Amino acid sequence: MESPVEPTFDPALEPTGKIPLLPWMTAAETRAVIAALTAEGAEVRFVGGCVRDSVLKRPIGDIDVATPDPPQKVIELLERAGIRAVPTGIDHGTVTAVVGEAHFEVTTLRVDVETYGRRAKVSFTDDWMADAARRDFTINTLSCTPEGDIFDPFGKGLGDLGNERVRFVGNARDRVEEDLLRLLRYFRFHATYGRPPPDTDALAACRALAHRLPELSGERVRDELFLILLAPAPADIALLMRGERVLDHVLPEAGDVGRLRAMAWLDSRAIKMETGLPDALRRLGSLLDTDAAGAEAVAERLRLSKAQKERLTTLAVAPLDVTAGMSDYQLRRALYRLGPDTVRDLALLYWARSLAVAPRQPRRKNEAWQGILETAAAWTPLRFPLKGQDALDLGVAAGPRVGALLEAVEEWWEEGDYRADHAACLEKLGALIGDGA
Repeated sequence: MESPVEPTFDPALEPTGKIPLLPWMTAAETRAVIAALTAEGAEVRFVGGCVRDSVLKRPIGDIDVATPDPPQKVIELLERAGIRAVPTGIDHGTVTAVVGEAHFEVTTLRVDVETYGRRAKVSFTDDWMADAARRDFTINTLSCTPEGDIFDPFGKGLGDLGNERVRFVGNARDRVEEDLLRLLRYFRFHATYGRPPPDTDALAACRALAHRLPELSGERVRDELFLILLAPAPADIALLMRGERVLDHVLPEAGDVGRLRAMAWLDSRAIKMETGLPDALRRLGSLLDTDAAGAEAVAERLRLSKAQKERLTTLAVAPLDVTAGMSDYQLRRALYRLGPDTVRDLALLYWARSLAVAPRQPRRKNEAWQGILETAAAWTPLRFPLKGQDALDLGVAAGPRVGALLEAVEEWWEEGDYRADHAACLEKLGALIGDGA
C-alpha cells in the first residue's frame, strides 16, 4: 500500500504567521483605504516597515499597501470612494492615498525589467512572489493581510527578524548592483534590526562596491547617513563601515568614533531633558575630525541646508570653549554671543570629547555639564540697550563711527555682566563721544 503524499506548504501562497489587529490596522482611515482598494475584489496587503515593526512590537511609521491593480485603477478606486489620490511615483506604481491627516503609499506589484543604479524600469504584475523577489532584505519581503495574516514568501523573513539577522534577498551583490543605495541601507538596517555578527555575504558585496558610492546623489547619502547616525549604537556601525572601506567613500573626514559613542550615550541615555534628544547633525559633528573648510566640504557633498552647514562648521571650529569649569559670567557671555542652541551643541561636543578620553569622570564635573545644558535651556535672550539712533541723537554723524561706538559700549556692557541699563549705556556712549572715541 502506497503511503499518502504529504501536502506541500508554499509560503508564497499561504500565511505563515499572524499578528493581532493593531490600532493602526483598525483605524477608520486605514479601513477606508482598504475598503476602497478591495471594492472590486482585489487582494491587498500591508507591506514594508509597518509589518516588520508590528511583528517586533515596535512603533510603526509609514503605512504601505501593495495591490495587483495598476496605478490608474488604484486612482479610480480611491477617488470613487472620495479619497484623495496623489500620483507621487506613478511611473513606478506608487499612489499616495490621503485621508485627513493620514497618508498611505499604495504601490502596484511590480518586477524590475532593467535597473540603473538608483532607477529601474518596472513592469506591473499580479505575482506577489515576483514582487517580493525584487526587494532588498528578507525582513522586507513580509506582507500582511488586513486581517493580520502574514506571508513570508521565501520562508526566511520571520526567522531573520526573530534572529536579528539582516541579509539580502538572493545574491547580495546582485541586489546592491541593482540599487547602490542598498549598500548604505544595509548598514542602517543592521544598526536597527541586526546584531553581531553581520552577514558575511552582505559585507562582501558592500566592500566590493563601496567605490561606487560617489555615484549616488548627496541627498540620498545624507538621508541614509543621518538615519545610521540616529541608530542605537552608531559608533559600532561607523567602525563596521570603516572596516569595510565604506566610510572612506562617504565620509573620509570621519575621525575617532569614541566621540560619537560618547555623544550617543549622552543624548539618548545620560541626559534626561529635551536638549539631550538624539540629533543627527550633532552626532555627525562629533564624528568629524576636520577644520572649517573640511566641514564646509562635507556640507556641500551631503547637500546640507545653509543653516545646517553653518551649524556643522561651528561644531568643527568651536568658536568659544564651553567647558565644565567655566564661570557663570563666561557661560552668560557664550550664551549671549552664540545663542543657547549653539552653546548646547558645543557643551555636548566638549563633554563627549572629554568622555572619549576619560569615560569615568567626577560627579561634580558631570553635574557642571548638566548645569550648562539646563542654563542654556532656560536662557532668555539679552538685548543690548542701545541702537544706532541713540548715537545719532547725540550728534554723531551717520557712518562707520556709529557702529564703532556702539561696539565699544556693548563690550563695556558685556564686561559689566550685562547689568547696565539703557540710561547707564547712554551715559557711557556720551562719555566716549566726549573723549573723541
